[in-house]
Amino acid sequence: MDKELSTYKDIIDLPHPEPKNHPRMPMENRAAQFAPFAALTGFGDQIEETEKASEKERSR
Repeated sequence: MDKELSTYKDIIDLPHPEPKNHPRMPMENRAAQFAPFAALTGFGDQIEETEKASEKERSR
């Protein structure tokens, strides 16, 4: 581990670079880019219907 740290010791404590040409994106907007999305619209509803049908079968 010491070898790895010594390789980067000249830059390890430097501040994160700030963009010069545009402002930083607010964290709440950035987080939205990585939010989950429904790739298969209606698939969740179909799963719920199948689950309910299975529960009915089990309870008989």
